[in-house]
Parts: sequence; structure tokens; C-alpha cells
Amino acid sequence: MKIKSEWGRLNRVIMHRPGTEITYAMLAPKPFLFERPFNYSIAKREHENLQTVLEENGVHVDILEDLIVNGAEKNSSFRRKLEEKILSLVNFYGTSESMENARKDMEKNIGYVDSLSLFQALIMEPSIDLKEYVAGIQYPRVYSNLPLANLYFMRDQQAVSSGVLIGNMKMQQRKKETDITSFVFREILDAKIKRINSGFFEGGDFMPAGDFCLIGTGNRTNEAGAEEAMNSGIFDFDRIVIISNPIYSFMDGHDIMVNMHLDTYFNIPAAGTVITSVELAKSAQARVYVRNSGNTYTEDSKTTLYQFMKDEGYNFIDLGISEQLSYSSNFLTVSDGKIIAIDSSRVIEKLLAENVFDSSTRDRIIKDIQLRKGKMFPDSREIRESGVDVIKIDLSEITGGYGGAHCMTSTIERT
Repeated sequence: MKIKSEWGRLNRVIMHRPGTEITYAMLAPKPFLFERPFNYSIAKREHENLQTVLEENGVHVDILEDLIVNGAEKNSSFRRKLEEKILSLVNFYGTSESMENARKDMEKNIGYVDSLSLFQALIMEPSIDLKEYVAGIQYPRVYSNLPLANLYFMRDQQAVSSGVLIGNMKMQQRKKETDITSFVFREILDAKIKRINSGFFEGGDFMPAGDFCLIGTGNRTNEAGAEEAMNSGIFDFDRIVIISNPIYSFMDGHDIMVNMHLDTYFNIPAAGTVITSVELAKSAQARVYVRNSGNTYTEDSKTTLYQFMKDEGYNFIDLGISEQLSYSSNFLTVSDGKIIAIDSSRVIEKLLAENVFDSSTRDRIIKDIQLRKGKMFPDSREIRESGVDVIKIDLSEITGGYGGAHCMTSTIERT
């Protein structure tokens, strides 16, 4: 399990098909970190289509549910570990006697519970309240402590380089996701893993590029997490560049919509080419670290993301604000010069209809759309002239959770 560059041939990914947990996010999108509500039935079909397109392009797709359920069905040792995980996860509330009896019943009965139900318990994290009695009969109330509605963004829980670096997610809504993915990488995929412990680090901020890699910092990955990742021993690069995620000059302060992760404004479709907002790349401060003989890193220089990539000989495909804010850079590279990209014109239409942006940003977006005369990424002149081969798919519903094809796939093998 080794990945050296974002443009290497994509061989294998893990995806999680969004399920019942999404219902909660649709009722309260913002608390669940979603950008906007969306139609779940359509979103599920879009997710299935993304899987189909990947498989048609020779990519092996593992669905998280299938990995866990099939693993439990075929391997009794893994099944026992899954049962133990559920036993530690489910909480009971009530009198001491009722809680003790319920716990004993669950321990006795869990062997009869089918593996799919155990997987769903992982996602929903149920608690059962046994305090209330009606006419002498115990009346249970069932709660889901924090359903993992963001789990379908499989990029963020980890980063894969010479092994798997399990992240530490900043937002409480996503903390438990790494418990599941680390369990899968360790117990099913038998991967070499390390964990981020002191800082925050998420996979959407990691971009491998041959002899160097980029790590974005900002809303989700902080400096401590980036430095811990750099020195983890998992990243096998001569240079590591830590980027301070930028915002547009006209904005007064931080805006999560602009720079949640590095891949929300920057990506690599081919060796020697980047697709980014040049404005943001020019304002993104960068510190370049070089590897020492002991596989540690020392700061060598300071620059900007734009200048660093330019000095490396990269060509730039510039994204306007309407394109960047509609996840255009969140494409997935399947081979050198070939990407799976969203239809940004469909996405920006939904974002504008939902009044996601403040008035100043909205005005600039509309002017940018008019300037492009309907030819937005990936149908823009810049993309046509670049020679990048684009597979355009509609993810306009499911991107409501805030992310495109790159965010929805955990890449675990490239050659």
C-alpha cells in the first residue's frame, strides 16, 4: 500500500455508500457540517454512478460496508473483534439493575446479530434509555449519539503514502470516523498504520507529488498535526511543503467555504500540471522542509504555493471563483492526464439557489459566471486546451455535504 503521486495510475479506492445516517443531516444540515440539504435518493444514485465510472476505468472499488460485513462473515476472529467493538460502543441508561441486565442480554445475544446490523450500529452509535416504565413495562427510548453522516467523505480520515496515516479529525461530528477506518485498515487490509495524536490532520489536506508532497493547514489540519504527519515516518518524500490555506483578498476573514482542505482549491490532474485558483495559490504561504539522513525534516525556505509549483516547472490551469467554490478542484485523477470531474455549472446553480454565499461573494460569483458565458469547468477553454482528458459526471446533489469525487474516495493504491 504505497502512493507517490496524485497522478499515478489509480488502482484501488474505498468508498462508503451513504445510508440512514444521512437522514439526520438532512433535518439539520449545518450542525452536521453539510453545506446545504439535498435529495438523498438522487445523491445515492450519483454515488453509485461514481463507483460505476471508476470500475469502468479499471479501478477496484471496495465499499466500506462490504469490507466489514464480508470480513465478519468469512473470518470468525474479525467477527469477534467487531462484536467487542459494538459492545464497547453501545450505551444503556436507567437504574443500575436495568443497565446491568441489558448489558448482560446484549453480551449473550450479540452472537445472533447479523453482521450488517453490527455495521449499522457502528455508523449510528445507538444508546438505549431504559429509565421509563409504562404500566409496569419497561419503555425503551433509542438515541443515536452522533450518527456519522460525513463518513462518505472517505478521503479525510487518513492519508496513504508508504503506509497509512490515520488522522485526528478536528470536528466532534467526525471524531469517531477514524475508529472505523483504522479498524478496517488494521484488521482487514493488514496495513502498516500510524496515528496522529497531538495535532489535527485530515486526508483532504494531503497531496503527494513525486519527490515532494504538500500538506495544507487551516480549518481542519493545524500546524501541530502537519508537523506530526511530516515526522510520522509514513511520508516518504525528499521535501514536504506545509501550506497555510488562503482566502480571497476581498474577504474580511476566514471562510470555511473557501479553504476547508487543500483539495478544495488545488489539485493535480497530470505530471507537471495543477488546477487551482491562481489568486489563492499566490496568497497561500508555504514552508519547504527537506529530509535529513535520519528521515526527519528541517525547514529550508519560505515561499508561496504558486511560486513553489512554478519553480518546479508546473503549468497552471486557473479556476475562477465560481468554479473554485463549486468544487471544481475536487476532481479525482485516475491516471496521468485523466480525471473524473463534477459538472460545476450544475453545482453552482444549486449553491446560488440555496443562498449559500454572502452578498459580496455572490455578486463576484455571478460576474464570473457571466464572464465565462456558461463555459465553466470542466467545459472551459482552459481545460480543452490543456489536453487533460475529463470524464464529467453529475454529483450536484451529493456535493451538498461539501465535497466532490476526490473527497468521496479513499485512494489506497496507485502505480
